[in-house]
Amino acid sequence: MNREVIIACDFSSAAELYAFLDRFGEERPFVKIGMELFYAEGPAIVREIKRRGHKIFLDLKLHDIPNTVKRAMAILSGLNVDIINLHAAGTIEMMRAALEGLTRPDGSRPLLIAVTQLTSTSEQRMREELLIDHPINEVIVHYAENAKAAGLDGVVCSPLEAGMVKEACGKDFLTVTPGVRFAGGSAGDQVRITTPARARELGSDYIVVGRPITAAKDPLAAYRRCVEEFGG
Repeated sequence: MNREVIIACDFSSAAELYAFLDRFGEERPFVKIGMELFYAEGPAIVREIKRRGHKIFLDLKLHDIPNTVKRAMAILSGLNVDIINLHAAGTIEMMRAALEGLTRPDGSRPLLIAVTQLTSTSEQRMREELLIDHPINEVIVHYAENAKAAGLDGVVCSPLEAGMVKEACGKDFLTVTPGVRFAGGSAGDQVRITTPARARELGSDYIVVGRPITAAKDPLAAYRRCVEEFGG
């Protein structure tokens, strides 16, 4: 598959998002719509961005009892997004239920991926706050193996773990990787990060890039730089 850059559009209103996307002219980048924007604007924002011709990663990170997640996914499936996610920590049973809910009567569905560990989570925090005593790489690979066992298409992980996930789950198992910054850029609140070029080398299929593009003086130029560096 072709590697793709997804722009994390973490805005608080539709007006902000539209003003940002208008700066791209005729280009229609793949965008991520997360909790902040979805909760502010509701499903209408997804429908409008889809109408404008963008691919959408709906980043809501569902995590609940299996039946609740199944029913929620059945509703979200109607928005016709391209990728949707949940937390792998919700167990294999929850992930299987999500997949069942997401699948439409004709058998079609968006790609479904599972969050392993957030890129803001360090091994120290995982041990001290979550009481998970295994090494973080081992936990991430195990969560990925659970996601594959549940029938999912891939996982969200940092680029640093993409190669390990591919080795454990196969080259066709997708790795969607936030935690990408340009060389010399600020890490912000993320701790497991790397550059677009390094993410490519490590095995990322998609990179999710937010502030290095959305906060740039020229977002289109930053996006094109990211595409060039990641595409190799």
